Amino acid sequence: MAQTSKVIAIIQARMGSMRLPGKVLAQIAGHPMLWHVVNRVRMARSLDQVVVATSNELSDQPIADFCTRKHIDVYRGSEEDVLDRYYQAASHFTGSTIVRITGDCPLVDPEVVDRVVGAYQGRPFDYVTNIFPRTYPEGLDVEVISFSALERTRLEARVPYDREHVTPYLHKHPKLFRIGNVQHPVNLSGMHWSVDHPEDLQFVRTVYDRIKVSPFGLAEVLELLNACPELAQSNTGI
Repeated sequence: MAQTSKVIAIIQARMGSMRLPGKVLAQIAGHPMLWHVVNRVRMARSLDQVVVATSNELSDQPIADFCTRKHIDVYRGSEEDVLDRYYQAASHFTGSTIVRITGDCPLVDPEVVDRVVGAYQGRPFDYVTNIFPRTYPEGLDVEVISFSALERTRLEARVPYDREHVTPYLHKHPKLFRIGNVQHPVNLSGMHWSVDHPEDLQFVRTVYDRIKVSPFGLAEVLELLNACPELAQSNTGI
C-alpha cells in the first residue's frame, strides 16, 4: 500500500510485564494508563493520527477491546518482533513519518512530541529522538523515524534485541542514517517517570492527584517535584 504524507504516532502496549503485569491498563485518576497516554499524545499538534500497536496474543485481547470501546485505532502484530509490528502498523495506516511512544509513559508531554517532530521536519533526517543522548526524564521519550528508515531497519536488523526494541539498529549505524537529537537545556536524565515498578505507578498516581491544572506537562511536573522533593525521591534507586 502506498505511503501518504501522514505523521502517525504508534504507541506500543502489551499486558505482559515481568515487574508489573497489566500495567498499561492500571488505573490512574479514574482512567487506564493507556487512556492517558493516548489522549496526551493526541494533543500534539504535529500528528495526523494516533495508533496503538499491541500483539496478536490472547493475553493482549483486553488492550484491543479497550481500544475498540474508546474508538482508538489499533493494530495487532508480533509479540516479540516489535520492529515488525511497528512496520506493519505503519504500512497498514499508510504513514510516512512514524512517532514511537511506549504505553507505560503516562506523563508524556505533547509539547515535547511536537518539539521532536518539528526537529525532524526542519532538516532532512531519517531519525530524530530525545534519548540519544538522553536529557529529558525517562518517560518523555519520543522517537521520530521515516517510513523508509523503518523499512530498512526491519530488513537489516537481525539481533533479537534490535527487533524487540525497534530503534537500537539505527543507534548502532549512524553512518547509514541521518540522525538528530533534541536536548533539554537542563539535563534531567536522572529522573524516572515511566512506569516499570509498583513504586513508579504510585509516583504517577500522586502526580496526577496533586497537579490541579489540566492539561499539564513537563513544566508543571518539575514545579511539583521542586515543591515536594520527597515525591521526587519516592521511586529512585529501584
